[in-house]
Amino acid sequence: MDKNILPVTNENGYFEIRLESIGGLGANLCGKMLGELGALSLSLNSLSFSSYGSEKRGSPVKAYIRWCAQEKPLRINSPVTHPHILALFHEGLIGTYPVLDGVSSETKIILNTPFTADAAAEKYGISIGELYCLDALSIAMECRSRVNMVMLGAIAKASGFIPPETVEQLCRDTVGKKYPALIEANLNGVREGYARAQKASAEQNLAPLPTGKHEKFVWGYKNAPIGGVNPRAGSTVSNDLSPSREGYIPLFIQDRCINCGLCDSACPDMVFQFGPGIYKGKECMVNKGLDYYHCKGCLRCVEVCPTDALEKALEKDYPEKPWFVPDKDLLPDSISYQEVGANSWITSDSYMDEKRVDGGVV
Repeated sequence: MDKNILPVTNENGYFEIRLESIGGLGANLCGKMLGELGALSLSLNSLSFSSYGSEKRGSPVKAYIRWCAQEKPLRINSPVTHPHILALFHEGLIGTYPVLDGVSSETKIILNTPFTADAAAEKYGISIGELYCLDALSIAMECRSRVNMVMLGAIAKASGFIPPETVEQLCRDTVGKKYPALIEANLNGVREGYARAQKASAEQNLAPLPTGKHEKFVWGYKNAPIGGVNPRAGSTVSNDLSPSREGYIPLFIQDRCINCGLCDSACPDMVFQFGPGIYKGKECMVNKGLDYYHCKGCLRCVEVCPTDALEKALEKDYPEKPWFVPDKDLLPDSISYQEVGANSWITSDSYMDEKRVDGGVV
């Protein structure tokens, strides 16, 4: 392998990668694989580590990777602040967290989104660096793979110097050894990610990134309230859980609803809004709709509905969600929602009809 394979490095001689994701999409494993890729396949000194909190699905996750030439020691293990490659595994993080901080004209940005690269650049104000977009979630569903494998292929393409065959071999050596029955599905995910990542037009990559207001975390170890006091009253109620959903929503078909209330009983977060109404000529509490601000996409309601009045649907197909009724009993009209929160989806209590493991879909 060419010792001068790195196209650019920072002032310390390092090529740096940052992955921004939510728990459940596999960014931690993807970061580990990129670390191994640099050391084993690219003959580089390599370092990788991750940052995450409660290890819940839907919680923010970051992964950091540093590469440098063999003759140069790696002596920095702090988070990557100015990445040469930035991979955004969930577009809902943009605007919620400062995930675009530190990008420059040298940054290759890979975004998981159903939008085209040019449309995403305009929607999210990404006007610096090189933007590559692909619908990694849909590709993973098609291939019965995982989002991280699709994003791994896209990262290789955006880099301009990572040979795709080295990524495929790494996939065989890691995922293939643990889940041999899933290796072909994951290899297909890597290949499709490499093939379908599309770059935005050159005009989008020239202007500086617009300055926006980011919420800063003002509490640190020096000035945090004693006793772990939560300084943001009502932070749970005001959470918008939409960024923690993994592509699915429950779709309400009102004509089929018998107002039995099983969906409300199964829902962990008071999503369903029942109010006084008329059903079959009698006064009763009827289903008025869903509070999608608090819906995690677990789809337990779909599983328990006896009349199929709730169906599993792809969220991207419904940008304007029908029967969207915010919970007015909990929230004032002036509430400012925060796009944060963890997803309650777990493998042992899955809404899906297929079995999932770390390596993909069985």
